[in-house]
Amino acid sequence: MIDKVVASAAEAVADIPDGASLAVGGFGLCGIPENLIEALHAQGTTDLETISNNCGVDGWGLGRLLEDHRIRRTISSYVGENKEFARQFLSGELEVELTPQGTLAEKLRAGGAGIPAFFTPAGVGTQVSEGGLPQRYNTDGTVAKASEPKEVRSFHGADYVMEHSVTPDFALVHAAKGDRYGNLVFHAAAANFNPLAAMAGRITIAQVEELVEPGELDPEHIHTPGIFVQRVVVVGAIEKRIEKRTITAAPITQATKEVGA
Repeated sequence: MIDKVVASAAEAVADIPDGASLAVGGFGLCGIPENLIEALHAQGTTDLETISNNCGVDGWGLGRLLEDHRIRRTISSYVGENKEFARQFLSGELEVELTPQGTLAEKLRAGGAGIPAFFTPAGVGTQVSEGGLPQRYNTDGTVAKASEPKEVRSFHGADYVMEHSVTPDFALVHAAKGDRYGNLVFHAAAANFNPLAAMAGRITIAQVEELVEPGELDPEHIHTPGIFVQRVVVVGAIEKRIEKRTITAAPITQATKEVGA
């Protein structure tokens, strides 16, 4: 077996060239490969196409690459928490292929499984299947590029739209644990788009919080087998930002009233 551990995040992403396509794991700010994104930002890589549920937030995650105009095009589902994303899209600086969330997940999974296309009911009867969904605007607000119509077929009396899978050049993922052979275990909600992105990438780079030796991971608990992973970098404990912090006020009781008095 091959020891896939590399010394640093910078070394792990060093061969990602300008113009590369990237599948990036995570959901919102949960389970994002922040160290790998920062290393990519530091080396100046640009003209990227990203495939990710969302494009980070202002100043964090993929938002760091976006704010410096390193991302040329993105395939995403949810983009509502990033003001700079909206500005670039509406001003014609960014090309966006909006994709239903389940469809995006299946595009990644199917790509990793070697399936070139699939049929789904999501988007039938909308601009997703019929075309005309704006993907890039002109600076004056007119549509410079719109989506093309997609093939629709009927199965058992219901219509389905054909979607192509994706196999990006690289995938960046975050895992709680990994071993030297690239087997990965994700924690809780971080097992969102990370396993799917790991499958899809031609070269998959995983940052892990904890490195264990081969044989220590229970085979039944491995989420992504090492066959899908080419590089592993240990990053230790990471900052887990909360996208929207909400705090519930303590209920007012007779005891608290008396203390206040």
